[in-house]
Amino acid sequence: MLGLESLGIEWASYLLVIMILLLLLTGLPLAFVTGLTAMFFAFGWFNPMVATHVVTSRVYGFLNEYVLVAIPMFVLMASILDRSGIARDLYNTMRLFAGRLPGGVSIQTIIVALFLAAMSGIIGGEIVLLGLLALPQMLRLGYDRGLAIGTVCAGGSLGTMVPPSIVLIVYGMTANVSIGDLFVATIFPALILGGFYITYIVTRCVLNPSLAPRLPDTELNIPLSEKLKSAKSVILPVGVAAMVLGSIYGGIASVTEAASMGVVGVLLSTWVRKELSWHMLYKSVRQTLNTCGMIIWIGIGANALVGVYNLMGGNSFVESAILGLDVAPIVVILVMMLILLVLGLFMDWIGIALLAMPIFVPIVIKLGFDPIWFGILFSMNMQVSYISPPFGPAAFYLKSVAPPDITLGVIFKSLWPFIILQLIAIMLVLSFPSIALWLPGLS
Repeated sequence: MLGLESLGIEWASYLLVIMILLLLLTGLPLAFVTGLTAMFFAFGWFNPMVATHVVTSRVYGFLNEYVLVAIPMFVLMASILDRSGIARDLYNTMRLFAGRLPGGVSIQTIIVALFLAAMSGIIGGEIVLLGLLALPQMLRLGYDRGLAIGTVCAGGSLGTMVPPSIVLIVYGMTANVSIGDLFVATIFPALILGGFYITYIVTRCVLNPSLAPRLPDTELNIPLSEKLKSAKSVILPVGVAAMVLGSIYGGIASVTEAASMGVVGVLLSTWVRKELSWHMLYKSVRQTLNTCGMIIWIGIGANALVGVYNLMGGNSFVESAILGLDVAPIVVILVMMLILLVLGLFMDWIGIALLAMPIFVPIVIKLGFDPIWFGILFSMNMQVSYISPPFGPAAFYLKSVAPPDITLGVIFKSLWPFIILQLIAIMLVLSFPSIALWLPGLS
């Protein structure tokens, strides 16, 4: 024992935060940062027997969560989609509906992003796909570069809240609330945000048509045979999304079971399309292992740290400090949102969910708010972090496939209008909780 308990929980909390920040500055992965901090405080505050029990029990409890099985299933779905032609066909089919609208290709990109998010719940691969499909198309047609970049990054980031969102799965597991209810609750906010994006694009393009030149007649006057062929090509992927989400909403299957059904559906779709191969499966499974390995290791470190901190009395300290503030309860929620926004500038959403939610959610409940509603706010907040400088992952994903003249500075500058739209959407759901809670209340 290092005698850290002599510091008291208040100073120990300050030391814990400083230690995490310093370790992050060294470039260590978040999983190692949280794991090392957990071990330092476990053996510095408790005797070795207690410390070992606390850490191992928290890790075992996390790994024993049944809902964790859904994550590799949805990641595998996304990995297979990345390597198939399904996204390309979806994108081409949207020309039938959005081609003649102002900013039609940008609108087409947002709609495809919603479809892709509903099929997999994964964000990074979606941005890369749209960066390969939509960005070159918009640049070729003379679209404003900032509008094109913002559309791809913001549209691709909708996966944080469109079910089956991995963000909501991790939140539901951490906050111990129904993931099915979270999926139902996020429908309206996700559609509202997508509507904000489309309204913004149309408004800008109506006010300044040069931002989005009209498509050539050769690309608008599509023969009926090609229209029918395009429409047929999306029946299978749309059917997969309907099967996954319909089975969850209808109470037919749990999230984990629906995820497994989705993998089978995507495999069958690629087989029918004659795209399935052993090489595709190998690459998809390897990507799934890499992604899920990262999530699991972050989860192990974060759960160990939260368990140690709670046993030290940290949760009671934070709770009493926040509940002791002489402010309205909604102000406390606003402060939490601000903290999450700041954390999102520097940390991955997985770490934020696993570190902050075990402390925040009990306070939210004691203040009389619905944890489902707070979960939707959290997912929307993480979407802001996904495109915010200096470390917004969306910008780096797009940069990996963008033309060389599109720098990270250009990408981040293009994202500000969409960040503002996201913040407006958060304030809307914050002010009117029924936007998120109306649908779950019907069940």
